[in-house]
Amino acid sequence: MTNHPDCLCCQRRPLLQGMAVLLLSPGLVLAQGDDREGVDVGRNSLFSSLVPAETVEQSAAQQYAEMLQQAAAQDALGGKNHPQVRRLRAMAQRVIPHAMGWNPRARNWRWEVNLIGSRQVNAFCMPGGKIAFYSGILDQLQLTDDEVATVMGHEIAHALREHARARMAKNAATGIGANLLSNVLGLGQLGQTVTSYGAQLLTLQFSRKDESDADLVGMELAARAGFDPRAGVTLWQKMAAASRGAPPQWLSTHPSGNTRIADIQANLPKVLPLYARSRNK
Repeated sequence: MTNHPDCLCCQRRPLLQGMAVLLLSPGLVLAQGDDREGVDVGRNSLFSSLVPAETVEQSAAQQYAEMLQQAAAQDALGGKNHPQVRRLRAMAQRVIPHAMGWNPRARNWRWEVNLIGSRQVNAFCMPGGKIAFYSGILDQLQLTDDEVATVMGHEIAHALREHARARMAKNAATGIGANLLSNVLGLGQLGQTVTSYGAQLLTLQFSRKDESDADLVGMELAARAGFDPRAGVTLWQKMAAASRGAPPQWLSTHPSGNTRIADIQANLPKVLPLYARSRNK
């Protein structure tokens, strides 16, 4: 086939070839083993391979550190001896070891768990294992340990499934177009792309599928750590009661409470044996 430098179709051909290589490269996505126990949510998004994990994690670490500095300046950062900080960190020590099966990179992450004094009903885990809980989600909902583990597992699952990384690539592809996507594929300045979208890490909104996947993976993580996965049902019931017609920030893009409770109940038979086994160790 003849190439015409001025032809738009010919200009796009390298981009399409790059996408074809991406789609045919099994090493670029994380697959679950066919014989593993637990939930099945399929592979990580192909889009996550368009942005280097190291760059995203470095950006997350920087933003997380800045957030902690701001909280400390406002006397809103929980100290290491704060009862809720000790509680969260003890629970994280139980949950985090089970993360490696979902993402091998998690073994080398510098995990952090912190508490921010705020009435916000919110929590998150940024790429690289940077976890934060707002005191509002603990105090206003009076969460049990099992419910906190459900929240923690959900947020960790977002990081393990690399939802932020995939969302950044999707935003770049749809927001700026094929020229930027070609940069992401290595045909231009990738650093500029990540810099532009890295600033969104604290405000990225995930898709409903991302949220549903995080529910299930988080439920499994909690179960393996010895926390009752049935707490997901009571958690979302509390969330629904607290919303009073307007969902809190943490639920703004999530599936409806009834939908997620039904999904949790449908998957409980897959994780209850893991919970029972963890309790018998």
